[in-house]
Amino acid sequence: MHTIQNTLYVMTPHAYAHLENATLRIDVEREKKLQVPLHHLGGVVCFGNVMVSPALMHRLADEGKSLVLLDDSGRFKARLEGPVSGNILLRQAHHSKASEPAFALGVARAVVAGKLKNSRTNLQRGAREAADPDEAATLTRSADNLAASLRAAAVANTMDELRGVEGEAARGYFAALNLIVKPLARPSFALNGRSRRPPLDRFNALLSFLYAMLMNDCRSAVEAAGLDAQLGFLHAVRPGRAALALDLQEEFRSILADRLALTLINRGQINAADFDEREGGAVMLGDKGRRTVVTAWQERKQEEITHPLTENKIPIGLLPFIQARFIARTIRGEMEGYLPYQAK
Repeated sequence: MHTIQNTLYVMTPHAYAHLENATLRIDVEREKKLQVPLHHLGGVVCFGNVMVSPALMHRLADEGKSLVLLDDSGRFKARLEGPVSGNILLRQAHHSKASEPAFALGVARAVVAGKLKNSRTNLQRGAREAADPDEAATLTRSADNLAASLRAAAVANTMDELRGVEGEAARGYFAALNLIVKPLARPSFALNGRSRRPPLDRFNALLSFLYAMLMNDCRSAVEAAGLDAQLGFLHAVRPGRAALALDLQEEFRSILADRLALTLINRGQINAADFDEREGGAVMLGDKGRRTVVTAWQERKQEEITHPLTENKIPIGLLPFIQARFIARTIRGEMEGYLPYQAK
């Protein structure tokens, strides 16, 4: 039996989330829309203009459940949590190991390797499924370029050199991703490079929204493992930045977020009408589009795979939690080096 903490996503504008006995109740315009026992929930995520009662905030904090606030487009704004728990000895070891250049570079190399291998798998799959031979050849060449980046990352001697390899590989990957979009959908979903804050096209808006949800899951995973989410290896430490969660996110971006975005586009589950264009060129998912994506995301996390290292069949939603524990074991010295998840 597998257990995944259930997360409640509240996306209806002006919804009011409050406590009623031992349940969480959602009202919209004074009408009850949902009521769920608190013990069924692992956390609550609110998008945009959603009101939360102080009593509910206190109860969530008391029970160790997180409350995450995102803006309309899914960008992280704040996270409310109770007292920090976990193993102080692990956190001490984490801080000590992060200050060792050779150890930090080793973990960062593994993080980049996981990202590049999974991105390459995406492109190879796109090449196999491409109807146009020229496009299949282009995707294969891009996948080969990622293989070269993998070799370069493995011998990078400094963190800056490694980040340079990763950045260059990412540019090539996103340039090739357009060819995996079905021709009929390309006029609406052309990916003009990676743009953020704000996203400048529909594909980028969709990716940013998915990355925000993935980031929340990765942050929960590293904190559940007793690690310090602020202290990463590949991503530099900055005030307010969950650098370790960003590290963990890298190996999952292509296989969870990018692949789901392509599926939604190619199956016509999301279209141009699901996005809003705003002044200044920003493009954001509309309310209906967000609902579609969140539903697909939750369904995707329930799908089961066999983990290549543990050889256990698990729901995809548990992958970040398992990998976060591998990071903890690497820090403790129980694993020789961090092994990122590799999709088949």
